[in-house]
Amino acid sequence: MRIVTWGFGAMGRGIAKNIIESKFMKLVGVIDKNPEFIGKDVGELLGLGNYGVRVRDSIDVIEETNPDLVVIATSSFVKDVLPQIEYAVKNHANVITIAEEMAFPFDSHPEESLYMDSLAKRYGVTILGTGVNPGFVLDTLIIALTGVCTRVDKIIAKRINDLSPFGKTVMETQGVGTTPEQFEEGLKKGTIVGHIGFPQSIAMISRALGWNISKVEEERKPIISNVYRETPVVKVQPGMVAGCNHSAKAYVGDKCVIELYHPQQIHPHLEGVDTGDYIEIYGDININLSIKPEIPGGKATIAIATNMIPIVIGAQPGLKCMADLPVPRSILSFTK
Repeated sequence: MRIVTWGFGAMGRGIAKNIIESKFMKLVGVIDKNPEFIGKDVGELLGLGNYGVRVRDSIDVIEETNPDLVVIATSSFVKDVLPQIEYAVKNHANVITIAEEMAFPFDSHPEESLYMDSLAKRYGVTILGTGVNPGFVLDTLIIALTGVCTRVDKIIAKRINDLSPFGKTVMETQGVGTTPEQFEEGLKKGTIVGHIGFPQSIAMISRALGWNISKVEEERKPIISNVYRETPVVKVQPGMVAGCNHSAKAYVGDKCVIELYHPQQIHPHLEGVDTGDYIEIYGDININLSIKPEIPGGKATIAIATNMIPIVIGAQPGLKCMADLPVPRSILSFTK
């Protein structure tokens, strides 16, 4: 399988490394605009030695290399990745993107979704948005667990994670390092957004279960630190914001059927907070799943994007979500 990666940030580099180390995939091109990467050998940049493929800032790479699939790791938003998806599809390439809004764009971006689905079918390829969350923990994994239930009445799920490994952009969108007043101002301006993906996860779950969601309520609160915290990109004094406690509730009529919680902060252990992923399902049987510590966001996103490559290439054409495709599994394990 011939693969091009578009975006060579932390996620893109990890995916590229997996592809290079695989025995049944070949990395044929890398696209990125970072001047520190352009013209350099991908293998050398990854510490793997000379590989023979250089990073380029031209989208012509796709047309020239004729890949089976393009992995897009450039942005979180549909408006940013849509032109990139369009170009790849028109060159007869399947697409996997880790843009959070692409995990289930059908409700939030109906016109764009209809266009992408039609385009993919016209060119005989498949488009998928995936990641650890949205894409797995707070949607696909929940849907899979409902498979052993005859009736589901309510779902409550929490992902408590550590933001410390992430870079400057994530810290800014979560409000880390701001004062409480600056946090509230950032919410109003839209510069602080919290978790990107609650509407997508709720829509994916509700479609799978046949629920007609009447309204969704979201709430973002600052996590105020009582101690000093520091990462390579941000410093947080006591009284400042260490993260964002973002939650969402979805209703069928007046009944709340889905509650999702995603408090994210740097170094939560400094105040005795353990990370983890938790899913509670209530119905004819009750399910309580606890994963401690959290499934690591960066590594898991890199893994699931890699693992879905052969599944997407073999899928029926169109715009898909994770619930439309076979259960993900570790494909690199087969090469050991």
